[in-house]
Amino acid sequence: MDFQLQSHDGAFPCEVTCDEDNGRYMIRKADTSGEVFNSSQELKEWIEQNWNEAMFKNRNEYTKMLVSLSSSISE
Repeated sequence: MDFQLQSHDGAFPCEVTCDEDNGRYMIRKADTSGEVFNSSQELKEWIEQNWNEAMFKNRNEYTKMLVSLSSSISE
């Protein structure tokens, strides 16, 4: 799963990659720095602790991303 969320702070969208097949769990933030995680659970926890829907131009995309990540973790 790949998600792009346009924040209010950056010119480039934030990107979230959750690739279970290849073990890739990454985030690119609004300032273009990034984070790498060992699991989709760690990725989701970081997002919940550091981001919120008010940071993004489309709040629904943020909510849909969290729902998708939650469903992939529970499977």
